Amino acid sequence: MRRLVAGMTVLSLAATLAACRNSASMAENGAPPPAAEPPVETAPAAAHTSEVAQNAPASRGAAEWPQFRGPNANGISPFKGLNKNWQAKPPRMLWKTSMSDDGYAGPAVAGGRVFIIDHQGSDDIVRAIDLKTGQDVWRHRYPDAGQSNYGFSRATPTVDGDRVYTMSRQGKLHCLNAASGAVIWRRDIIAEFGGQLPSWEMAISPVVDGRKVIVCPGGQNAAVVALDKMNGAVIWRGGGSAAPGYATPVVATIGGRKQYVVFAAKGVMGVDAENGAVLWSQGWQTSYDVNAATPLVIQDSVFITSGYGTGCALIDIRDGRASIRWRNREIQAHFSSPIFYNGYIYGTGDPGNLVCLNPSNGQALWRQGGFEKGGILGVDGVILGLNGSNGDLIMCALSPSGYRELGRVAPLGGQSWTAPVLADGLLIVRNKQALACIDLR
Repeated sequence: MRRLVAGMTVLSLAATLAACRNSASMAENGAPPPAAEPPVETAPAAAHTSEVAQNAPASRGAAEWPQFRGPNANGISPFKGLNKNWQAKPPRMLWKTSMSDDGYAGPAVAGGRVFIIDHQGSDDIVRAIDLKTGQDVWRHRYPDAGQSNYGFSRATPTVDGDRVYTMSRQGKLHCLNAASGAVIWRRDIIAEFGGQLPSWEMAISPVVDGRKVIVCPGGQNAAVVALDKMNGAVIWRGGGSAAPGYATPVVATIGGRKQYVVFAAKGVMGVDAENGAVLWSQGWQTSYDVNAATPLVIQDSVFITSGYGTGCALIDIRDGRASIRWRNREIQAHFSSPIFYNGYIYGTGDPGNLVCLNPSNGQALWRQGGFEKGGILGVDGVILGLNGSNGDLIMCALSPSGYRELGRVAPLGGQSWTAPVLADGLLIVRNKQALACIDLR
C-alpha cells in the first residue's frame, strides 16, 4: 500500500489542477483514434530577504507560464490585478477539455497556447491548445508502450522561443516546432546514456538554460547531461552516476558559481553548469527513493523536502562543502514543490498541511490543514492552492502573520495532484480526467 501511494505522488511533478463548477461555456475536445506511425498530426492553425529564490533567471512576463514552476522557475507569477473577491465575482470557467491520460502531467502556457502531454491507446500525445477557446491547434503523437503506471507522462513541457521540449515517462525527449508540432530533433536519454528509470518512471521536466537543455538520465557519468537545444548534440555529461529522483533541476548561483541543483534518488547535489563536475553533495534517504519536490535555493543555502516522514532541511553550501543547518518534519512534501516569498517558505506536505516556515531556523510560523497533496503558486500577494483529495481551489494570504482564507471554489472535483499554473490572470487546472481554464482577472 505504501508503494502504491508512493507511485501516485511522483507523477505530479509538474503541474495543474481542476476547474470550478461555475456555469460557463466549455469546449470538449476528444482525442483522435490512435495512428500507427504519425510523426506529427497537425490541425488547422489557428533567502532571507529576497522575494525570489536564486533559481530565477531574468524576470519574464506575467502573460506566460512557459515551463515547470512558471516564468521565473520559482512557482510565483508576476501577474498583478487578480480578482480577490470571489464572493462578489466568482471565478468563471472559460473552457474545459477532456484528458485521457488518467494521470498528472502538467501544462505550460506560451504564445497564447497551452502545451501538455496526453495519452491515448499506446501513444503519448503532445497537445497545443488555444488558450482562448480550449480547442486543439495541433497534436503530435509518438509510441509509449506499456501499461499505465498511475497514468503515463508526468513532466511539464518547456517552451523556449519557437520550440517546445517534452520528456516522456520512458525518457523520450522531443524538440518540437511550437507553431506546428513538427519534430525538430529527438533523443532517447535512457537508451543512449544507459540511464535508469525510477520505479514510477521519468517525471523530470526538461530545463532550458541558455543554449543547453538539461536532462537527468542517471547513466554512467551521466546523472546529468547537457544537450544543445538547437540540435540535441551532447555538450557535456556529468554529475557522477547517481540514479535520478523525480524533481526538476534548479538553475542557481551558489558561492558565485553557476550550477544545477539536482535532487537525485539518494541525495541532493550541485553540478557545475560549464562542465558537469559535482561541486557538492548531501545524502538524503527517502522511502522508495521518492525525492520529488523541487529544491529552493535561498542565497547560498538549499531547502529540500520529502514525504514518508522524512521531512525537510536547510543545507548550507560553503567552500564546496554541504552541511545541514537544521532538519525537522514541519513540511513533508510527497511531491508538491514549495515557494519562497519575502523571506519565508510556504509549502504543502503530509498529512495535508499548508505551512509557513522560517528558513533561518526551521520554525513553523503557522500551519493549516485541508491541502492534501495539493500544489500551490504565489501571485499578487496571495497563494492559490488545491486540496489534492477533492480539488478545492483555495485562495489565502501570502503572509507569515497567519493563515487567512480569502476564497474557495468547487472545481472539477476528484483527485487533483497537479499544481495549478497562471498566465495573464487565467488559471489552468486539471484533475485526472480534464483540463480547464478559469478566469481570475
